[in-house]
Amino acid sequence: MEFSVAASAFAEHLEKVRRLSTATVRAYRSDLRDLGVVVGDAQLDEVDLETLRGWLWRATQRGDARSTLARRAAAARSFFSWAQEQELIDVDPSLRLIAPRRGRTLPTVASQEAMKGLLDAQRAATESGDPIAMRDHGMLEMLYGSGIRVSELCGLDVDDLDLDRATARVLGKGSKERVVPFGAPARLALGAYLTRSRPALLARSSTTTSALFLSTRGARIGSRAVYTLVAEVLSPFVGAETVGPHALRHTAATHLLDGGADLRAVQEILGHASLGTTQIYTHVSAERLTATYRLAHPRA
Repeated sequence: MEFSVAASAFAEHLEKVRRLSTATVRAYRSDLRDLGVVVGDAQLDEVDLETLRGWLWRATQRGDARSTLARRAAAARSFFSWAQEQELIDVDPSLRLIAPRRGRTLPTVASQEAMKGLLDAQRAATESGDPIAMRDHGMLEMLYGSGIRVSELCGLDVDDLDLDRATARVLGKGSKERVVPFGAPARLALGAYLTRSRPALLARSSTTTSALFLSTRGARIGSRAVYTLVAEVLSPFVGAETVGPHALRHTAATHLLDGGADLRAVQEILGHASLGTTQIYTHVSAERLTATYRLAHPRA
């Protein structure tokens, strides 16, 4: 079997059998497509360890980040392991493939004071009754108040909200459903949006939709619009030019832990499959604690 045919079959397996998210499957396709440039029209069993090493070396010379190299090596190992299980190859050439270790980079996190200032400013902007301002306030409160992903936010329907209990039912990675709580400020912002803003936005469209958050044309909002909003309002508070909705997720998790939340509970709220993924936030909290100590303690 040709490499390209096997790579397409593997991507279909990830999507339909393992039920990975669209973004994850897209990343695998991208990595294997990059490998395909090196492999060309070769048969799958013609790809050996030296070919894979040459592929990673090519990426190194191109200036790819260590995290990208590590991800691509992992994608190759997953692919060839699957191919061997499917008896498409006799020997897995990726078993001895080594990629540079990822450098540990801590996520961007805003302080509690910064988040209060940001959200207070957004709430003040809603006093004019502008439906877009009210929608934006609701989205920002929801992202920070619940720690959900941008894809989960955009996928919310009106019926997924329970304002009385201050919870939302979200569909996460791998089509796994979970219920997440949110706070009183988010409940107030969402209530105002549903009664005063969403009907005005929905009236701009000729069709109806169950989507919770709507675009300026009355359709389900897309992730790009949310990215643009967060980058515009959050960047000045964290001092970073490139910042997106995930920074609010990082911030929510860190503030939960700073407030004494149990790590397992934070894992459930965020929808992490592995506790190890959640533990990165303990490093963030520790660094913030150390910085505070050094500034405040007389013998620091």
